[in-house]
Amino acid sequence: MKKTLIASLLVGTALLAACGNEDGATDHTTGASEHQHSMANTHQNGSMDHEQLVLKDNKGTNTLIFPAILKPDSEKGKNVEYSLTAQAGTTELFNGYETKTYGYNGNLLGPTLRLKEGQHVTIHLKNDLPEATTFHWHGLEVSGKADGGPHALIEPGEEKTIQFTVTQQAATLWYHPHPMGNTAQQVYKGLAGLLYIEDDNVEALNLPNDYGKNDFPIILQDRAFVEGKQLDYSKVANSDGTYGDTMMINGVINPVLKTDKKLVRLRILNGSNARNYNVHFDNDMAFTQIATDGGFLNKPQKMKELLLGAGERAEILVDLSKVKEKHVSLVNDQNVVLLPIDVSDTKSAVNASTKLNTIKVDKALLEQQPTKVVKMEGMRENVTINGKKFDEKRVDFTQKKGETEVWEIDNAITDEGGMIHPFHIHGTQFLVLSVNGEKPEPSLQGYKDTITLQPGQKARIAVKFPYEGMYMFHCHILEHEDNGMMGQIEVK
Repeated sequence: MKKTLIASLLVGTALLAACGNEDGATDHTTGASEHQHSMANTHQNGSMDHEQLVLKDNKGTNTLIFPAILKPDSEKGKNVEYSLTAQAGTTELFNGYETKTYGYNGNLLGPTLRLKEGQHVTIHLKNDLPEATTFHWHGLEVSGKADGGPHALIEPGEEKTIQFTVTQQAATLWYHPHPMGNTAQQVYKGLAGLLYIEDDNVEALNLPNDYGKNDFPIILQDRAFVEGKQLDYSKVANSDGTYGDTMMINGVINPVLKTDKKLVRLRILNGSNARNYNVHFDNDMAFTQIATDGGFLNKPQKMKELLLGAGERAEILVDLSKVKEKHVSLVNDQNVVLLPIDVSDTKSAVNASTKLNTIKVDKALLEQQPTKVVKMEGMRENVTINGKKFDEKRVDFTQKKGETEVWEIDNAITDEGGMIHPFHIHGTQFLVLSVNGEKPEPSLQGYKDTITLQPGQKARIAVKFPYEGMYMFHCHILEHEDNGMMGQIEVK
């Protein structure tokens, strides 16, 4: 797994190993000699060919904090209302420096929404940014009108209200902007938040569920800071995916998780623009995956490493009572430290349920030929789906509401080379039927909305849309998405 990940980063792309300073972050500036490339349809100007930076160790100098849980404006029975505002502000990410950031209901990132299956939800959305944005609910099964894709622009100062009923099972989802040509920049500045769905099944599973105590949200994001510790996207952007050299988790630079030696649940979101994370522990201990993007696996799966492409989520259980020392680290390839974990007192570990879900794959689907083929090709500005760039006036596919079709997703290798592409579909949770004709590995045997494919891989997935509307499908490397590696499907 690790070798494949390293090899697939980029053909011919140089990596810059940056020198650290006292904050563990490096200022990056751009010289006039940089090649100039512009993204199709982007609102941002400047070079799109900056170096993809090598990630440095997280030094663990700051205590990890967790997003606040958003309180409802009102709640009557199953009817619940919330308000979310996208806004600009400043955040002291480094001592003595105020970094310009974006956030929801605050200066950086957003609060965690906790919804329950069966609730009728109203969300009042407001844009206080100096630019247009959208509110996209990544992984949520809602109508196209509520999905928040690029068609749903909210101009500065405008407000919008959406309504939907929660009809899917417990899952860890997230929300972020999705304006065409400007998603990467807005996410990079801080627009992202978590959305939890809960159901009656969760309480019976005996899982760690005390938010911020033994049930930890972990939003992984890599960032590069320029002069004055600023997040200036135009000075670091790369058309094949913007990589930072500094680890930011839950909006904290170089954080450390402090907890007891007990069973903990990590809900990991790869919220980076492009970087893949092959997460494992530096002491080589095993952990247990219990959930994918869209909910619980049928049964816990023990493993020692897990690949997460941009936009993907996974829930894992880690028995920290087995850590002999007082320190262990979640690491990436080459053992680059993502999250140091300091452990203190030993607490008794909870025995979690061994049966989590009852997902059944229709065997007839395994033999069915695909009715839709998505071919992802190219690199940099040449990225396409089925040889085309996104056109909001063109409908690429149609599908009937409630009907299951088999899609084939092809991560093609061209004369330019190939790279990992995480493929995402709005408005649905799909099931992976096969990868290169073989049964998917355990980490893919749950509901998914994003699948990360190596160069040359083909996956077949079973796709069903429960609602009507126009939905996007695209590479979740945000720069590729902005550059037109996206199509749309109309569900009727």
